[in-house]
Amino acid sequence: MMPRAASTVLQSPPDVSGELVPQPPGIGAERFQPPKPHVTAPEPAESHAGKHVEPTIAPEVDTAELTQAKAETQRNLDVAERNLQLAQGKALNATQADLVSKVRGFADNAREAIRTGDWVRAKNLSSKAQLLSEQLVGSL
Repeated sequence: MMPRAASTVLQSPPDVSGELVPQPPGIGAERFQPPKPHVTAPEPAESHAGKHVEPTIAPEVDTAELTQAKAETQRNLDVAERNLQLAQGKALNATQADLVSKVRGFADNAREAIRTGDWVRAKNLSSKAQLLSEQLVGSL
């Protein structure tokens, strides 16, 4: 026996045109970014004629310390130069070549500090050049 079909009356679907259906969030949704800070425009540059360059800040040293710094700086630079001459003409690996470059850089910066009269900085830089040059000679 076959079941009887139920009689159902189909109603028309509801009108949803006026309702807002929430959209699911998209993949890679936008990230919140805070507003950028307001930066004021720099004041117009005035003529630099008559103005001097910013002063260099250097510690005050007495005469004895200055004399010692000058002597030690020159001694360190002499040792570094001698050690660089020992490495000259030899086949250097990458580490040794890097050391040579650093020694020259520290020595050049120390000489620049000497020209500006910053003997404490010159002493520190020349000491670094000397120590690295000794490391270089030890690796040859």
